Amino acid sequence: MSVPRYTDHPSETQSAHTLTQLALDLRWAWNHAADELWRRLDPELWEATHNPWVILQTISQSKLETISADPAIRSKIDELLAAREKSDQTPAWFQKAHPNSPLKTVAYFSMEYMLSEGLPIYSGGLGNVAGDQLKSASDLGVPVIAVGLLYQQGYFRQEIDPNGVQLALYPYNDPGQLPIKPLRDANGDLLRLTITIPGLELWIRAWEVQVGRTRLYLLDTNHPANPPAYRGITSELYGGGSELRLKQEQVLGVVGWRLLRALGIHPEVCHLNEGHAALAVLERARGYMLDTGQSFQTALAVTRAGNLFTTHTPVEAGFDRFSPELMRRYFRFYAEQMLQISLDEMMALGRSNPNDDSEPFNMAYLAIRGSGAVNGVSRLHGRVSRRIFQPLFQRWPQDEIPIGHVTNGVHVPTWDSAEADDLWTKACGKGVWRGDLERVQNHLSSVDDQALWNMRNAARKSLIEDVRRHYARQLASLRESPEEIALANRLFDANTLTLGFARRFATYKRPTLLLHDPECFMRILTNPQRPVQLILAGKAHPQDLAGQAMIKQWADFLRLPEARLHVVFLSDYDMLLTERLVGGVDVWINTPRRPWEASGMKVLVNGGLNLSELDGWWAEAYAPEVGWAIGDGNEHGDDPAWDAADAQTLYALLEREVVPQFYTRNDKGIPTVWVARMRGSMSRLTPAFSANRTVREYTDEHYLAAAQRFTERAAQDGKLGADLVKWRDDIARFWKNVRFGALKVENQGGVMLFEVQVFLGGLDPEAVRVELFADGQNGGEPFRQPMERSRQSADSSGSCIYVARTAATRPADQFTPRVRPYHPKALLPLEANQILWQR
Repeated sequence: MSVPRYTDHPSETQSAHTLTQLALDLRWAWNHAADELWRRLDPELWEATHNPWVILQTISQSKLETISADPAIRSKIDELLAAREKSDQTPAWFQKAHPNSPLKTVAYFSMEYMLSEGLPIYSGGLGNVAGDQLKSASDLGVPVIAVGLLYQQGYFRQEIDPNGVQLALYPYNDPGQLPIKPLRDANGDLLRLTITIPGLELWIRAWEVQVGRTRLYLLDTNHPANPPAYRGITSELYGGGSELRLKQEQVLGVVGWRLLRALGIHPEVCHLNEGHAALAVLERARGYMLDTGQSFQTALAVTRAGNLFTTHTPVEAGFDRFSPELMRRYFRFYAEQMLQISLDEMMALGRSNPNDDSEPFNMAYLAIRGSGAVNGVSRLHGRVSRRIFQPLFQRWPQDEIPIGHVTNGVHVPTWDSAEADDLWTKACGKGVWRGDLERVQNHLSSVDDQALWNMRNAARKSLIEDVRRHYARQLASLRESPEEIALANRLFDANTLTLGFARRFATYKRPTLLLHDPECFMRILTNPQRPVQLILAGKAHPQDLAGQAMIKQWADFLRLPEARLHVVFLSDYDMLLTERLVGGVDVWINTPRRPWEASGMKVLVNGGLNLSELDGWWAEAYAPEVGWAIGDGNEHGDDPAWDAADAQTLYALLEREVVPQFYTRNDKGIPTVWVARMRGSMSRLTPAFSANRTVREYTDEHYLAAAQRFTERAAQDGKLGADLVKWRDDIARFWKNVRFGALKVENQGGVMLFEVQVFLGGLDPEAVRVELFADGQNGGEPFRQPMERSRQSADSSGSCIYVARTAATRPADQFTPRVRPYHPKALLPLEANQILWQR
């Protein structure tokens, strides 16, 4: 018997160097120019994984050299490398639009990233947003560096047994099979970071992922020098209990910022993608303390100006909270020895009531108190977030809670089908999603109905073929009979209206709404003249028994012989399956309880239409000519009567509009009404809800301003920051003495004169602003007018008289004077939330 001999890995030999460069750049996840090359190296493995790096790990040296020696292949490799180099060196949108910008680096922190199925470190929506924004930053040349965690197991993989029971599996992510490389220091040694936890110093490994022009750095604790219990800190995504989550967030935020410093990266802007990364706020301030010798309070005042917090959570209970005992165990040393503040001072940053010692530490509160700007991920979510965070800004009107919105978008080149990509390229030219999008709508108007419909038919046909392969493998893994597996290869029809529903199975998403009236739904599916087929996919969290029960409910429905011909549930919903679904379905159905969320953006580029609850982005995007909507635009909680009403609306739309419009054809076989909806949806919504637009909006409205603010505050070792701390301390010390005196109102010929006495209680008049306020009318903006300080009061109280004049178009009692802190460089009310009303 021969003994295996160790050899250098093929990907590390000279002959494969150029292929290694291509395979380690995740640009291949959305730029499909090299697909045929990888397919030629190993067709089966490419079809199963779409991971070039795995292919290079498995291919033999001789085969690799043989293929590399082929002149045609060699020419293709050289062409790909030249195109990659040209793309990296050519000025992109950011370099053209902002050539002299103070913005040099944005550090983007997220718990998960959905970049490729070859790097399974994601769960769902949050990772989708992070991955798509990172790819768009690369396309647009926005200088983003990302930080995350490398999970040994990641999120669970799903299998559904013959009884419809979900099984959670945790295969190991071998770093050698992932498109990543270890980070090394200047001497070539593996980079090693440390963090102190109670009684122990942990070693943290660091990895680099190339994402086009950008980089993602991943941290993991699976170092041989760590005790076994701590090696598993980065084992599972969203697994374990509260203590494990806290340790993961400590690694992400604290060690993540230390990693950037170790690499010599000094970002002006830190973007926190959800509160999981909030601890970066503290470590960034600590880094500034080390650089300048300033106090923590001044360092936070300086650095917060460069921090942006994006919240995704639609309900207050969804934020990470940690008990005072747990925080004391892990952060007392950090607060007292590293931040040089008391633990109580640090805990106050994460509490609604800073003086309540029993209140848990809320990471979202820390993120808000440590950031210069906060946003939700849709217009509706911005409103919901202002309501959620109202307790941090008591007595402020909800419309003035400092939380805006940047509506999410998807990275179009990742999610377009081959058929759609060809159509867009012919209509708009290559690179359409890498710059401004203003002309997309006009270009698509020149595409005729036949071309649009041909694209849709071809994409649906490709999807059905993929579904058959996936379902056959699924049945084989369950050891079904050969006859059953053979039937899977004849599943569905490529000319039938195909619906898609693929989400995480959770009660608020109402994934069984279509089963509210099974007989009605079956009638829609089995109409002999106008049949319908539905593709389902989705996971329920292993601890969500209600979600798993809904999967079983679908499994029970699928046992009906007639249902099995029209509905399929595909297990192990992942990024690769998502790409195939959104590329081929005709209608994407989404049924959450408002205001929890809405999906469906990914189908836009492929001509798929949306039938969704008026929630999230769909509440902004919906118009009758581009899709269909259920719900009345209001919130109804978990009212079963409203669920029933939504189900009936859903059935009615399918029977009376969706199905007839798909099957009503002209003499050329084209459903003209349907294609008109496709054209409107593709041309109007695809650019508006693309990550290209989202990242440009973040850049223009947040990154540039944050970089400018941080640079200004950091000048002269934080002089402005120190001034702001003194101003804020004065506000806190004297505010309790501020009060109103008498108010007088006179009507002077159509103009109302307001005159109010204000006692400032020791505050400098320049440190406050007195305003006249009135609620908005007919949905308009509130009325706010600064009141002028006219004189000192005639008595000896030290008060001031403030006046304002305004047109007498409303009753005087609708106007109210108020006092709030003021500083020309302060971020209000984020940095000082006091406010006093005259009544």
